Amino acid sequence: MVYVLSQNGQPLMPTENHVKVRVLLKQGKAKVVQKCPFTIQLLYESTTHTQEINLGIDSGSKTIGVSATTESRVLYESEVVLRNDIVELLSGRRTLRRSRRNRKTRYRQPRFDNRKRPDGWLAPSIRQKIETHVTVVENVMKILPVTKIIVETASFDIQKIKNPDVAGVGYQQGEQLDFWNVREYVLFRDGHQCQCCKGKSKDNILNVHHIESRQTGGNAPNNLITLCETCHKAYHKGLITLPKEIHRGMRFSDAAFMGIMRWAFYDRLKELYTPLDVEVINTYGYITKNTRIEHGLPKEHYVDARCISGNPAAKPLGYYYFQKKVRCHNRQIHKCKIGKGGIRKRNQAVYEVKGFRLYDKVQWKGQKCFIFGRRSTGYMDLRLLNGTKINASACYKNLKLLNMRKNYLIEQRKVG
Repeated sequence: MVYVLSQNGQPLMPTENHVKVRVLLKQGKAKVVQKCPFTIQLLYESTTHTQEINLGIDSGSKTIGVSATTESRVLYESEVVLRNDIVELLSGRRTLRRSRRNRKTRYRQPRFDNRKRPDGWLAPSIRQKIETHVTVVENVMKILPVTKIIVETASFDIQKIKNPDVAGVGYQQGEQLDFWNVREYVLFRDGHQCQCCKGKSKDNILNVHHIESRQTGGNAPNNLITLCETCHKAYHKGLITLPKEIHRGMRFSDAAFMGIMRWAFYDRLKELYTPLDVEVINTYGYITKNTRIEHGLPKEHYVDARCISGNPAAKPLGYYYFQKKVRCHNRQIHKCKIGKGGIRKRNQAVYEVKGFRLYDKVQWKGQKCFIFGRRSTGYMDLRLLNGTKINASACYKNLKLLNMRKNYLIEQRKVG
């Protein structure tokens, strides 16, 4: 499928007439705007007749499904993998700043709790994902004349997930009812006994231990376990390991994110596209599931988006675009680990090596891949977006640059 823009940059209906596209490019009546997905722009005046196109969005906390369809044909489908490293990066930044303030401004009064948050404030990890959803829709709107956007909004009952029998006042009386704090509840839950040695150490001092690091796992009860002080110190020194049956409980961060994001994303789309006469409506997950099962379609994110668009029986393309959102810029100057002589290595590599940059899309021996690592000698680590290694040390002389790096890495994948 070749996507077409008018002389003024407005999206027109795409075409599969590759012969005509080659003739237009050869005669200088069109130019290539981007290679993946392949898009051209006409250099002469043309008609602007378009059809009704529905854009289905299967929103999610880790992966987004996108499908643009007419009644008879699928025009565009993609899956977008979101970033999930924001929490860890912010935690690392907070640790570095806290240690620097402790060294440089040791007498400064704490100012962590005197900031006023504006109305509608969202956590950076959530805000980044919402902005990614909006950007994905914008990228489709640039190449297709979409007339309707359908978004799947989902709400999760976290209390019901934890306890399927909860009802009535049970929603107000949670598992920590009548306990002063989380620590007291965890000690009571574990019977005031070390869960590692089961009291064999005869140490009466009990500590509440985080199974997963607090910066990523939080202080939820399912991430806490009771350990005696002897086992606690031995574990942090690396002398013992926790029993295999001790592991972090079920996460609810994805469900919480969807509950926060669903209306924020929907309202943002209405604000952006309602003035452009693009209808924005929402649907629900049970409708999508019923539609998919009725038509015997596989469970994929882009297939769910096709069902959301309202045209599940549309003829598929046979391929879809897989996209991955990557970090835009790394501003950390030095590594945290201190080397010999108290010198820290630089954390920022050279921006360009032999004309190639990190995440550039290249061709090596006829295969399209991405640069995931570089050496100053000119040898590159080549991989696919799913992590498959193509060559760990390919010489730059054997590479052909296809696309310079972007915030969204994209490759075409066949269905099945």
